[in-house]
Amino acid sequence: MTAGDSAAVAALLLTPGAGADRNQASLLALDDAITPDGFAVGRMDFPYRLAGRRAPDRPPVLLAAVREGAARLAASSGLPLERVALGGRSMGGRMCSIAAAQGLACLALVLVSYPLHPPGRPEKLRVEHFPAITVPCLFVSGTRDAFATPAELEEATAAIAGPVTHVWLDGADHGLRRRDAPVAHAVRDWLVPLAVSR
Repeated sequence: MTAGDSAAVAALLLTPGAGADRNQASLLALDDAITPDGFAVGRMDFPYRLAGRRAPDRPPVLLAAVREGAARLAASSGLPLERVALGGRSMGGRMCSIAAAQGLACLALVLVSYPLHPPGRPEKLRVEHFPAITVPCLFVSGTRDAFATPAELEEATAAIAGPVTHVWLDGADHGLRRRDAPVAHAVRDWLVPLAVSR
């Protein structure tokens, strides 16, 4: 985990996608973009990565890791959980959204390339928890993401109780290759004013 100091205005916990770790390029870009604005940033690995395994842990283990990561970041930054935003890439962001729906206090959710359904399986939606999400949510996705078309994601996120913002990167797929800078800017432009206003 990396974190800021006790003077942080807010914090952001970043979780990687299933095939990546805490040093995923997009997470590093987000860290670099938000830290100068007084955010404590924590980038975490899930237990299976720390153990050197490739297959993700079961959801209960992943969710426990998110809760532990949020608690560690809150403690190291001297902030309450209500000042910690949660998010990350794909699977990591999805786990953060479930943790928030299950009652983990947080400032907001930052969900990059949210995996609404497996590629080619639009009937297998991963949205049961959406109505229980009450915090502001930012979804940043490519318009060619096989895990969620813009229409699918906008329809599904209408069930979220909290305010939802979508940022679409034209022509980008799920991996958002060579789009780290625009993703980081989109998150910064949304999250910094939100944190200051609350």
